[in-house]
Amino acid sequence: MKIVESIAGLRDVVRLKRRSGARIGFVPTMGYLHAGHLSLVSASRSAADYTIASIYVNPTQFALGEDLSRYPRDPGGDRAKLEAAGCDLLYMPAQEEIYPEGYGTFVDVEGVTARYEGAFRPDHFRGVATIVAKLFMIVAPEVAVFGQKDAQQVAVVRRMIADLHFDIELLVCPTMRDPDGLAMSSRNVYLSANEREEALSISRGLRAAKNAIESGASIQDAENMLRRAISPAFAVDYADIINAATFQPAVSLNDPLLAVFAGRIGSTRLIDNMPVGAGR
Repeated sequence: MKIVESIAGLRDVVRLKRRSGARIGFVPTMGYLHAGHLSLVSASRSAADYTIASIYVNPTQFALGEDLSRYPRDPGGDRAKLEAAGCDLLYMPAQEEIYPEGYGTFVDVEGVTARYEGAFRPDHFRGVATIVAKLFMIVAPEVAVFGQKDAQQVAVVRRMIADLHFDIELLVCPTMRDPDGLAMSSRNVYLSANEREEALSISRGLRAAKNAIESGASIQDAENMLRRAISPAFAVDYADIINAATFQPAVSLNDPLLAVFAGRIGSTRLIDNMPVGAGR
């Protein structure tokens, strides 16, 4: 696996690969990789000829007081995991290349960012959209691979691709879960044993909502089932059923329905989601 740190070096590799007719796949990450990330690499390898992954902990998507300084990092372990997964190139950009002194250009995606994570984490999606747009322009992939785990991020990236006319196929892979049902996340490392046990109520609640909708329940009844299932140990930010395309509250069973959750247990904030109906 080739490791590149500069924009010029990465573009040189991409230029050569494209001249040979290779289709470029791209998996952007913030590192501390787990099996969910590696499943995205596998999906890219199936969809493209040459897979590039990036590791960059993006400061502009962290709000004041959030966990940028304590975000887990394991660059050596990440490199080994990516190489074992068959990644062709790892891009690890320097901070000064991504946000040089005097940097002042940002990407705002309106509408889909108005609620949920966009409301609880002001400016988060401005940082996400900006770094993803920059990486898209640096890497210039034919296909970009994201995980369903960050569903609102996916909706933001999809909107940005359409609005800014990026010629990129967006491939979204299912959320990877541990055997006990907890969605894989780099932040799970912060959970105590007791907190992890309580966190299993999230996936139970999402499945309860899914089963309710599939059994003919109303959106409101399914939401109530989701909320009742969540452990009282959580300070809940939201537990709703929404329109997956717009991230507005769902109003019809014909909407593409998504059950979403966010809440804090101890010092750790967890998010999760589950498609609960494709509209009917």
